[in-house]
Amino acid sequence: MSWTDERVELLRKLWLEGLSASQIARELANGISRNAVIGKVHRLGMSGRVKTAVPAIARARPKVARPAAHQRSSMPLVRGNTALAMRPQPNTAIQPAPQEDVVIPMSEMVTIMDLKESMCRWPMGDPATGEFRFCGAKKGASQSGPYCSYHSRIAYQPVQDRRRRVQSA
Repeated sequence: MSWTDERVELLRKLWLEGLSASQIARELANGISRNAVIGKVHRLGMSGRVKTAVPAIARARPKVARPAAHQRSSMPLVRGNTALAMRPQPNTAIQPAPQEDVVIPMSEMVTIMDLKESMCRWPMGDPATGEFRFCGAKKGASQSGPYCSYHSRIAYQPVQDRRRRVQSA
């Protein structure tokens, strides 16, 4: 398929009449695709055409009773996908648990080489530095996890507490 002078003139005429690339491709037929029409239009520099005006009848929107101007300012603006968006409400009933500072003596903090089964494995500091250590505090007899009682409270929060925090955020 090649673009003859007649096809190019017909393409120009149909394009300026406002036909779509698909409609022009059907009109030209003989192996000319929609993409070929679009490519030729761009190569000819005709891509920026003026959109045809939509008749006023098709554009007319139904009249909706609108509130008075003094009432509009108090109404929330609701459009599109924000119409169903929930507005966050602060929940003052839930108070976060007070954070207690735990002081771990440097003598208790251990490297990975000194870590024993009965010691807390909570990481302390930046692993990329030589100052990195583990908590090393003694785990209680009832502790089955890898952390001391203080770090277990941080690491393992009851499901109900997590749900409350997520809902209040």
